Order: sequence, then C-alpha cells, then structure tokens
Amino acid sequence: MAMVPILDVKGLTKIFGDGCHLCSQSTGPEYETNVCRHCGSIVACSDVSFKLYPGEILGIVGESGSGKSTVVKLLHFDWDATSGEVFIQSTSMDKSININGKNLFARSPYQKRQIRNLFMGIVYQNPHLGLRMDVSSGGNIAERLITANWRSIAMMRGRASELLEKTEIPVERMDEPPANFSGGMQQRVQIAKALSNNPLILFLDEVTTGLDVSVQARVLDLIRNLQSELNLSMIIVSHDLGVIRLLTKRTIVMKYGRIVEAGLTDQILEDPQHPYTQLLVSSQL
Repeated sequence: MAMVPILDVKGLTKIFGDGCHLCSQSTGPEYETNVCRHCGSIVACSDVSFKLYPGEILGIVGESGSGKSTVVKLLHFDWDATSGEVFIQSTSMDKSININGKNLFARSPYQKRQIRNLFMGIVYQNPHLGLRMDVSSGGNIAERLITANWRSIAMMRGRASELLEKTEIPVERMDEPPANFSGGMQQRVQIAKALSNNPLILFLDEVTTGLDVSVQARVLDLIRNLQSELNLSMIIVSHDLGVIRLLTKRTIVMKYGRIVEAGLTDQILEDPQHPYTQLLVSSQL
C-alpha cells in the first residue's frame, strides 16, 4: 500500500504585482528572469508541485531569488498564494480542526491561523522574525502554546523547560530574553518554540546562514537528533548543499521560481542532470 503524503502541494504560484496572462509564459529558467516583460510583475514561484511524506526531510535548494523561501512562506500562510492547492493529511486525534482532503488555501484567514498554530512550526533565517527579543525565552514558547489552546501557566512553564533542555538551552536562563543570547542560542530557542505545539510539519528556512561554522554544526546536529527522536516531517530551505546533503533524503532544485530537478538527494548531488544543478554542485565542490 502506497504511503499517503502528509503534505501535497499542487500548482503553487505567487505573483507580486498585478500580473497578466503572459507572466508564467515569459518568465522562468529559459528566460533567465522572474520579471514579466509585459507587465513588470515578479513571478516568485510558478506551478510548484511536490509531496512530503511522514517522517521525511525534504530539501529545497537554489540561489537567492530562486523562489525556495517563497514556497515556505506560502505554505506557512505568511503570504497569500496567487493560485494553487495545498492539502495536509493528519491522523492525529487530538487536533481540533478537520483538515483532511480540503484545500487549505481556500480557508478563511482565521482558519489558516488555526491550522498554522495547530499543525505547523517554522524556524526563520533571522531569529527576529520568529522571536520577540524583549520577551523571555519561556514567554516566547508560552505565547506559541497559548495560540495552540494551552491555558495552564504551570504546564506551559513545564513544557518550556522541557523544550529548552531538549534544544540545549540552560533551563536556568528560561526567564532571560533572546536578546541576551548568541545567534546560535537564538536559533535553538526558535526551534524550541516551533516544536512546542508538536507540529505535523516543521519548516526550516536557511536556519544556519550567518552562523559560525562550529555553531552551524551544533544546530544541524540538534535538528538531525530531534527529527530522529520525534519522527518529524520537515522542509528545509537552503542554498548550502552541505546542509542539504547532511539532513535530507529528497531534494527539489529551484531556479527563477520553477522546479528544474527533483529526486533523491544523493542522486542529485552525485549525478545532477539539469545544467543549473550541475553548476550549483560544481560551484560548491
């Protein structure tokens, strides 16, 4: 029996600007641009389709402007998609909203916030996007738990302590704000916050960019250990093929908002087929 994907993305498209009927036809890798020459709109991604399976780590790789981070922001409902469909298949009985078989992009803004709070977690490249720097680390986690319908302060503090310990933050610093922490520690607090609601899907957007190499290694080890322990389904966006090789089983390669290659990570990195993927791999050897 074939495995049912936990996430199914179909025809995901995002156009910044008014758009026109020629936008998708006049942009993309073959034109070396994502700016429509007819109306000036930016086609951030177009007709992106893929599946994510339970317990899988899927990589999305590409240069700046390839559309990889746009995909994550659309799936997390940070931005509204221009068109496309997304489906999440949940077998959890403790989730209070039925989402199976329904296009989540068609839901109301309130329902999207509910879905995001109950089923998703995200770790941004810039910790300032995912954390309130002037609020305690425990408070950041509690804020997330409140959106997932937690109410007991004692239980929230207990959950925060558990997650900070799991992400290697000294529990005695729980009441300190992330502004006091190093960049690597801030990312680990973000990870703790993202995990607080036991998400079905965790999005990681360039989480090691800007960190020292030794700090990068610790964050990557933490992600790998947490995925193994919790059997998380993840989408990892990165321009760093080393990160993709270390963490992912399957990879999507994007350029100018389109998928140009997809498959098993080892195959893509060892024997890339598309000229753009070949260039990416050779440039990082």
